[in-house]
Amino acid sequence: MAEGSPPPGPDPAGPAPAVRPFLVTAGRVAPSASDRTMPVETQVVATAEGLDALGRLSFEQHDIVAACRQPQSIAEIAARLRLHLNVVRVLAEDLRSAGQLTVHVPNTDVVHDASVLRRVIDGLRAIPDSRGVLP
Repeated sequence: MAEGSPPPGPDPAGPAPAVRPFLVTAGRVAPSASDRTMPVETQVVATAEGLDALGRLSFEQHDIVAACRQPQSIAEIAARLRLHLNVVRVLAEDLRSAGQLTVHVPNTDVVHDASVLRRVIDGLRAIPDSRGVLP
């Protein structure tokens, strides 16, 4: 290290240190209101109460409710907000319990129906690539 140069360490102009997921959920890894975790395809939508409470919510809760003005899946929220999937599950359950989100769990019979998966795969194969060419 050259004389007069600053000590090594985090760049003050760089990104802020990341918050550990367990701090966001107060150490919980599963929602406290139920013993089952939400499937990743669970759709959540903000309620009027949730939108009215945006200014009083924690940073992550605010972002989840704001993102849910339109129906979003748990997986979409986690990806969009760059939060750990289980953090989104725990916080979404907390927000649901507080009346700030409405949760729509898909019918498990439909989710596990092979014909639905086949139609999804066929639909994806019918989408042309960026050149307009079908696979």
